[in-house]
Amino acid sequence: MFCAGLAPILGGAIGNLIDRLRYGHVVDFLDFHVLGWHWPAFNVADSAITVGAAILILDGFLTREKPPAAAA
Repeated sequence: MFCAGLAPILGGAIGNLIDRLRYGHVVDFLDFHVLGWHWPAFNVADSAITVGAAILILDGFLTREKPPAAAA
């Protein structure tokens, strides 16, 4: 599960880096305005980073490490 969370984080970071190198800024394409409130704009790379971070957090809660066995 760790790899499944790390992959979209790295992919999103690389996508944002490519946008910065090509255009000088990250291209955001989802921009919401609701009842006078402006929601922060985001793109697929930002969404992938968020989903990957959520997976890593979930993995941290679900993964239980066994304590080391006492040496006899």
